[in-house]
Order: sequence, then C-alpha cells, then structure tokens
Amino acid sequence: MENTLDLSQTPETNRGDSLESKRAFIRANTRLGRVEGLEQNGPGGTGPMQIWQADEITPIWTATDADLEHKGIEPPFWAFPWAGGQAVARLVLERPALVAGKRVLDIATGSGMIAIAAAWAGAAQVLANDIDPLCEAAVSLNAEANGVAIDWLGGNLLDRPPPDIDVILAGDIFYQKQMAQQFLDWLGRATARGTLVYAGDPGRAYAPRDATPPLAEYDIETNLDLESVTRRRARVWRL
Repeated sequence: MENTLDLSQTPETNRGDSLESKRAFIRANTRLGRVEGLEQNGPGGTGPMQIWQADEITPIWTATDADLEHKGIEPPFWAFPWAGGQAVARLVLERPALVAGKRVLDIATGSGMIAIAAAWAGAAQVLANDIDPLCEAAVSLNAEANGVAIDWLGGNLLDRPPPDIDVILAGDIFYQKQMAQQFLDWLGRATARGTLVYAGDPGRAYAPRDATPPLAEYDIETNLDLESVTRRRARVWRL
C-alpha cells in the first residue's frame, strides 16, 4: 500500500478545528510505539511508556515540508521521542521526589512524554504547554495510552510571566539561538521566584555551556535519519 499522508480529516490548525479532528489526524498518520527506557514499575505500573510517533512506515514520516505547509500543519515535533526529553523523563522516573506532590509544567511538551513521566512519578498536577495546536491532541492521546491525566496550557508562555508552579521541566529547547536565549531568560525569571527548573539537552549548539554539573547523563538511542547518529549523550541540569 502506498505510504501517503492521510488528509481525510486534516486539522486546519490555524483555524482552531476540533480537538477530535486533530486526534484523528494523529491516529491516521502515526502509530503507537514504545519509548525504550521509560517504564512505570511497581504496583499498578503500566509497563513501558507508549506514545503516538512517526517512523519509516508511517505517512507523516515521509511527508515533505511542502506537503505539511500546504495544509497548515507545523513540522511534527510532537511525533518523536527527542533525546533531551527522554533524559528529563528518565531522571523524573528515577528520582520521583523531584516532582511528587508538586505542581509541574512541561514546557515545549511536544508529545507530552515528560509530562507523562511526571504524572507517573506522583506529581499533584501536571500542565503541558506548546505553541503547536496539534500538541494538545498528541498529549491527550498519549496521556490516555499511559493512564494519566494531564492538563493542557496552550500558547506562547515566553510572552508572559512564568506561572505560579513548583517545577518546570523542559527537553530539547536549545536548538535555535534566539529561542534558546528566550527560554533561558524566561526560566531564569521562574527560578528567581522559587520555581525549580530542570532541562535536558543532547548537545545542541545553543545549550548553556557554563551551567552547573549535570544531575544525570544518559546514552539515548536515536534515529539515524532524525539525528544523524544512532546514539546521543543527553544531560539534565537544574538551572
């Protein structure tokens, strides 16, 4: 069967189509797959984390930027378990006390992978934020697949004061110079008001170089087509 992008229920993301149409688009163009290394163990554990993601046999993997732009769809950053995000999620699952009983924000959430880990680790409330409207659908589908509740907070939070929250988690936010600086400035304001901030990065060009020693380091398996390497060393810092 020809591997083509299923546009039968394409969400016109700039026109605020329904959440269900976005969910249908994701289900039609990605598939539910495991994220190795992320598991909820112990009594009541659900086993390996699963998220709706793109791979070489899913339609959205082979869609060109022109195809997506023509339909008003942002690049599907939500469809991949990025290495920096995986590192933050692993840290949270290894050290649940970082978030247990706390109000947690996963900023630039993408798939909601970090948010799911925080919910598994016992956070009192988990908010997921992204500027891409399709991420709301991705987060809702992935939360359902992993048996957790996550609240959605849309829009560009960098244009506002940091919210009244206990912990902010972020993965893979340092890949573009101007954006990296905006995140650092905003997260700095959050720490100044007492919020704990943890950020993960796999060696992107604009990650802070003068940060304190990382809390943890992980070797993350990556996709060669996506990252040009099969593994990345990802670190997590408390900013």
